[in-house]
Amino acid sequence: MKRQGIVALLLAACGTLTACGEGGRVSFLDRDTLRVGVRTDLPNIGSRQPDGTLAGLDVDVSREVARRLGKRVRIVPVRSDERERLLAEDRIDLAPTYWALPDRKLRLMFAGPYLRTSLDILVRADETRIRRVQDLRGRRLCAVTAAGAAEQVIEERRVPAVAVPAGTYDECVRMLRDRRVDAVSTNDVILAGIRAREGGWVRLLNAGFGERDIAIGLRRTDLAGCEAVNKAITRMYQDGTADRLMRKWFDGTGLNLSTVDVPQFEGCD
Repeated sequence: MKRQGIVALLLAACGTLTACGEGGRVSFLDRDTLRVGVRTDLPNIGSRQPDGTLAGLDVDVSREVARRLGKRVRIVPVRSDERERLLAEDRIDLAPTYWALPDRKLRLMFAGPYLRTSLDILVRADETRIRRVQDLRGRRLCAVTAAGAAEQVIEERRVPAVAVPAGTYDECVRMLRDRRVDAVSTNDVILAGIRAREGGWVRLLNAGFGERDIAIGLRRTDLAGCEAVNKAITRMYQDGTADRLMRKWFDGTGLNLSTVDVPQFEGCD
């Protein structure tokens, strides 16, 4: 299946921006510093470096968005399962690498999407019995809390894998190495980053199923902030910044970056 590459967001205009969100709550646009919650378990997207800093696509995108909004940026290390709470508590303003699923839209607002991906499967290189998603039947599948990828295999694809809970994808990788799980499934960009870091002992199946748009989560009340982020991301695609960042982090990982596929933009609501 053709890998869905980087996207060009086609936004003509997002409307007039105001300083306050819905219900009179203040938007992050009123602050000088944009607080972005970046996950730390996603190589080439958001991961710890030897000096303790975070680096990856989401870090660079966050800095670009902040710069285009005329703000400083503070990168806040977060876990996948705490982002919604931190947004609700007004401790972060944005949370990238979010699937904009219908149930989440009841609680959060989403800017973007800024990337379209497919789900894929990562296995040990010596694993020969798993070749496609259907082969996960009865196999142990690492399930990162609140990530939703294992649920997509088991519930949406109706493949009765055995979900083994984990806190992060780094934990999934350790469990895969120790043979406590048989496979890891999530966005192909996440798995490609893991493959680039881990080397030849793991293998990406390129199964390409369950296309998913990657968006940026915000508080449900911050309509003005959402529209501002959309405009910033749009300009990143128009001037080639988004393409440059994707190639910076994913050239050589096996992902096909030559095909542009545009997801339907739903707007901020």
